Amino acid sequence: MQQHVDSFYAASAQGERDYAKLQGDITTDVCVIGGGFTGISSALHLAERGYKVVLLEAAKVGWGASGRNGGQLYNTQRKPQAELEAQFGRDTARHLWDLAQEAAQLVVERVHRHQIPCDLKPGILVTAAKRAHVDDLRAGASKLREDYGYDKVRFVDAEETAHLVGTDRYHAGELNMGCYHLHPLNLALGLAAAAEEAGARIFEHTPTLRYTQDEPALVTTPSGSVRARFVVLACNGYLGKLAPEIAGKGLPINNFVLATEPLGEALAQRLNPQNLAFADTKFVVNYWRLSADRRLIFGGGENYSSRFPKDIKAFVRRFMLRVYPQLNDVRIDYGWGGTLCVTLKRLPHFGRLRPNVYFAQGYSGQGVGLANLAGKLVAEAIAGQAERFDVMAGLPTPAFPGGTWLRYPALVLGMTYYALRDRL
Repeated sequence: MQQHVDSFYAASAQGERDYAKLQGDITTDVCVIGGGFTGISSALHLAERGYKVVLLEAAKVGWGASGRNGGQLYNTQRKPQAELEAQFGRDTARHLWDLAQEAAQLVVERVHRHQIPCDLKPGILVTAAKRAHVDDLRAGASKLREDYGYDKVRFVDAEETAHLVGTDRYHAGELNMGCYHLHPLNLALGLAAAAEEAGARIFEHTPTLRYTQDEPALVTTPSGSVRARFVVLACNGYLGKLAPEIAGKGLPINNFVLATEPLGEALAQRLNPQNLAFADTKFVVNYWRLSADRRLIFGGGENYSSRFPKDIKAFVRRFMLRVYPQLNDVRIDYGWGGTLCVTLKRLPHFGRLRPNVYFAQGYSGQGVGLANLAGKLVAEAIAGQAERFDVMAGLPTPAFPGGTWLRYPALVLGMTYYALRDRL
């Protein structure tokens, strides 16, 4: 049976429990397929509305990207507000802003309500990797303050950025104190426990083989089946061949993370005096933060195949040392990878395959907040209040060129080009 990958998050997990494997045939109101943030949040919100919910997870709750990511919780969409306004108009852009704000606050509220021990801390600083990016960060912060009345963001000059990040590698920054960072696996485990307490039934080690789009739908697993009025596809980067209708709209890519040995208070203070999380403006983003025990958790590099690097620690370490060469002698205790799902436009992909089959995917690196929001919006839609779900479902999501067959060769060419620009 698949257990959690060997990561710092798995080693420091709190509240983990073993859920049973589905045995036999059962009937329910809603069958949720996938035990990451989208699925757990859907199950939690639906159970709180009084629905009978069954959640099927192929491995362990939080096994995928939800339990392996960089732990950064944004209160924005993946695209800047100015770009959203240009593409969709001011009203829709404002609605998307409000939903992103709600996504972050939803997670914060759940952490406090359920007393989830996930080391929640405020503040993310986006750092300008090139001088050409400085004006974009300045304009973005100014727009949010002036046009959206948002006072938790500010532009940070090069000198202050160097102090906050502990390196002079970056040219400026945009500091958003309405964003957060946290232990993502512990968040997933805590939300799953809350969903079970609300009445949802969770089954692990229960992969879905197929499902029908009948009403009711029949979901088949190796050891049983679930008959349900509604189905929620919450698989994201692990969708596989389960729903070919939407497979070409999202692209699974692999990203990699390391965790150092504990750095000690003095060194940690020099690198990150305000205990913020960071992400740079490169196309292939570097992102990092400190753990509660003062390890550096650093994400860098990605690939587009079915295989991970043989030595993930060494693979990510070279990215870390470009930012912090002073950590050359620091021991790397953990290195792991995970699969996320990106869309061509880097906006989430929501929708229905049939009136009773819902899906949400393609968070493009901002799934901690948006996937949790997706579960709430799915629950609203199933309950007959679909307006907010339909705002997200109305976002254009073109298929990758070549569909599922040619999207990887095309992506590798494109990513190679942008990675070269990063290096230059």
